[in-house]
Amino acid sequence: MTTPEDRRHTGSVPAWGEQPAGSPAPATGHPPTPEQHSPEPDHRDRLRRTVADVEHTRTRATWFGVVIGAIILVLLLVFIVQNLGSQTIELLFWEVNLPLGVSLLIAAIAGALIVALVGGLRMMQLRRALKKAAK
Repeated sequence: MTTPEDRRHTGSVPAWGEQPAGSPAPATGHPPTPEQHSPEPDHRDRLRRTVADVEHTRTRATWFGVVIGAIILVLLLVFIVQNLGSQTIELLFWEVNLPLGVSLLIAAIAGALIVALVGGLRMMQLRRALKKAAK
């Protein structure tokens, strides 16, 4: 098996039907020789590094985030559907009649927005300090 890095070093790409350099020979019915069976250690190490680089990508992290977010949304929907009993909520001069699950969802969203606002202000503060220090 060759990697793009191997092709870059050899400078040649195998033609149609040819075996790439360093790949095992096609099965001929004979038992493989030690050279055919296991690639050299350098090749294995490069392959492991390549696989490790591909395993941890932004796309993979995004995919896991989407899956976890979908699971949380399903659990949230179940929570809201199970808590449809109406509650009166009073805040200063407002009085609202909402289902319990919806009111808790609104409170969680408000909390998340407050945390995001504070975090955004802190990032702006740090960015401004870095620009000032760079001058």
